[in-house]
Amino acid sequence: MTDQPLCLTLIVPHQLRDEVFDYLAEQGDLVSGFTASHGAGHGADVRLHSAAERVKGHADQTAVQLILTQTAAGSLLERLRAAFAGTRLVYWTMPVTEFGTIE
Repeated sequence: MTDQPLCLTLIVPHQLRDEVFDYLAEQGDLVSGFTASHGAGHGADVRLHSAAERVKGHADQTAVQLILTQTAAGSLLERLRAAFAGTRLVYWTMPVTEFGTIE
């Protein structure tokens, strides 16, 4: 049985973005890199932290995506749960059928 690669997506509130980026950079044994993009969170469970977010009607968020083995993703999630307890970071994983670099 192989250790299936996964795409781990984290939805990070704007006010935690730099802290999460720094934390991921410190996890060199699990994380070789990640991609981040701006997002706008909508829905009943989304917290609007600032007056600007309340006016806009959505939360400024960052979607962070990492490609990891299933084992590494589990380990990273355990660390994130300990380091960011209470922050309500949203995450999901999806299987990756192919991953590489076109050179």
